[in-house]
Amino acid sequence: MKLLFVHAHPDDESILTGGTIALHTSRGDEVLVVTCTLGEEGEVIGSTWAGLVAGAADQLGGYRISELSKALAALGVSEPRFLGGAGRWRDSGMAGTPSAEHPRAFINAERPEVVSELVRVINEFRPDVVVGYDPDGGYGHPDHIQVHAVTTAAVEAATWRVSRFYWAVASRDAVDAGVAAMGELPDGWKMPRPGELAAMDSKLITTEVDITPVLDAKRAALAAHATQVMVTDGMFALSNNVAQPILTSEFFVLVSGSADGVESEL
Repeated sequence: MKLLFVHAHPDDESILTGGTIALHTSRGDEVLVVTCTLGEEGEVIGSTWAGLVAGAADQLGGYRISELSKALAALGVSEPRFLGGAGRWRDSGMAGTPSAEHPRAFINAERPEVVSELVRVINEFRPDVVVGYDPDGGYGHPDHIQVHAVTTAAVEAATWRVSRFYWAVASRDAVDAGVAAMGELPDGWKMPRPGELAAMDSKLITTEVDITPVLDAKRAALAAHATQVMVTDGMFALSNNVAQPILTSEFFVLVSGSADGVESEL
């Protein structure tokens, strides 16, 4: 079985789909992770690499290649692949920020060109399954929305017919239950406000993958993104210090293909 995961930035693959990736590689399935930007606009946690950010040395994207490589290795994937080659398109940052006006920003790319690059990947790799994002990209980040549009168009345009196409999402019920079960937080961390963590109405979920057997691999992958993610026990936090649960399942919506009830695997 071959699976293609399309993600916007380094660390998205581990946060959203790390357990599912590890589960499939542990079974001997072939997994390709395509990342669309280097994540140049990320906010760095800690002081060691703080000077790499876009407003200073602007070297964070290159550094995050090494973090992505370590994360993928923890998940059983041999190496990263960047859409169009490393550095082809730049992290756009959030909507309305100066970074979104950068001429190489992913959201400013010519859509047919980006779709063509992903079509080439699909036709070469010939995946049985493709995983992208929902129309809102989970939480409205412009690059995530672009990934949704590009992946949807590429699956349709590719000569190779993909058997199953999914959106990687979070389940509102599972996220709320995970937050309620979190214990004492590390110093400086804070509980999320109700509804603050991006999630989808659980009634829309078609697929729940139990990742309990590979939770250690997911934790290791998250920890590899040390400039972006802090990990402790069953929780992680980004640079905003908002605690998030590391859930024992990952969730998807089947977009094309058929399912009888809620699936337990892709």
